[in-house]
Amino acid sequence: MWRGRQLSQQAVQAFRKAAHADGAKQSGLSSLTYAVMLNYASDATMAVALANTLFFSAATAESKLKVALYLLITVAPFALVAPVVGPMLDRVQRGRRIALAASCVGQGLLAVVMAMHFDDWLLYPAALGSMVLSKSFSVLKAAVTPRVLPSGMTLSKTNARLTVFGLAASMVFGAIGAGFAKIFDSPGALWFTAVLCIANAWLCLRIPSWVEVTEGEVPASLRAEPHKARRQPMGRHVVVALWGNGTIRMLTGFLMLFAAFVVRSATEHSPPIQQLLMLGVIAGAAGLGSFLGNAVGARLHFGKPDQVVVGCLCAALGTTLIATILPGIMTAALVGLVGAAGSALSKISLDAVIQDDLPEESRASAFGRSETILQLGWVFGGALGVLLPPTYWIGFLVLSLLLGLGLTQTMLSRNGKTLVSGFGGDRPAHPDRVTRRVRMPRGGASPSTRAMPTERYEEPRWPAPGERDEDGTT
Repeated sequence: MWRGRQLSQQAVQAFRKAAHADGAKQSGLSSLTYAVMLNYASDATMAVALANTLFFSAATAESKLKVALYLLITVAPFALVAPVVGPMLDRVQRGRRIALAASCVGQGLLAVVMAMHFDDWLLYPAALGSMVLSKSFSVLKAAVTPRVLPSGMTLSKTNARLTVFGLAASMVFGAIGAGFAKIFDSPGALWFTAVLCIANAWLCLRIPSWVEVTEGEVPASLRAEPHKARRQPMGRHVVVALWGNGTIRMLTGFLMLFAAFVVRSATEHSPPIQQLLMLGVIAGAAGLGSFLGNAVGARLHFGKPDQVVVGCLCAALGTTLIATILPGIMTAALVGLVGAAGSALSKISLDAVIQDDLPEESRASAFGRSETILQLGWVFGGALGVLLPPTYWIGFLVLSLLLGLGLTQTMLSRNGKTLVSGFGGDRPAHPDRVTRRVRMPRGGASPSTRAMPTERYEEPRWPAPGERDEDGTT
């Protein structure tokens, strides 16, 4: 027992050391890391709790109504979050920590509702609401991350680090949630989910207050020529990365939902354990690809992110063509492995481009906007995965055609052209910088622009009234 306690203490110390490394504790990144980990954990435990009710029941259902309900629960949240949360972030200048905490509290309350109404119709709207709040957390997190960036660490490595910690938490707590579901049935796992969500709300409030400092922020715009004034248009390289990432996210969304239906169709008269094993092969390959992509991307420096995005997209297209010609569980797993790894590496490249090509005051908005675009790509692919016939070659053929179209648009954007006017490469690589006029406080002193204790801004910082300057004067 003493030996086990010693090993546990060493594991906790190693985890804290990793979470606080590279100045993450001082910058506030470690606090955000804990919140992101519990968000991943609560998503995993809820997925375990709802697996038999929503996931597999829809895959086994002949009823179009159940399939429609499944589509509503899993896909609609992405479509709802994109047009609502992104623009909201441009208007909300303060209260991001409270918004993160509120999304967690909402998820916790809805988990309680699902636990108490697991066998009636209230389960479905509660599950939908919980998914919407979870995706809202992701978009809000994307906007907060640039405000807790340690000195010397890039945004791409920071986001990859958050993803690796999150995936580790989802595996650990997903297993714990499965234990709760085994002992106390699915409602037990939902009660456990509620506890995690409430704990996460407390962690969100512990994120440093400097994430609320948003004076001078300029909202980013996807359009080459924004309709509204005082918006920073994204450059050509950012748009190239967005098109490539959105296309690959379409693949990951498609495979996640298509796999359940095609495996069920192929093993309709087989034991349930065989279905679980086949799904486990695909899910395991995708999980491994995501972990490897983020782990490798966090340690490498990509000098030409455009080439990385295009290369990942070409690799993904190649695997879907192989899966079309040689349909089966192993080629589907190959698509999952390559697609997840490509998605992770492409996202890291997108983060790097946003950091390099956009001014400091527009990065938070750009990250929120980019996250909504990626979620829309996922929702489109997920809808295809549910609506297409559960046949390997048909699904992967349609997916290959769409990936080819996305690759074409990505390549055209890279060369300064586009298939969609205003949303492609028909724009400068580095648009003119847009600044927002900041209202001066009474007394004429300039407001502080510092977001955290580490120096990350190139602009000079004027001390607030009563604050000591570097030379000790006030």
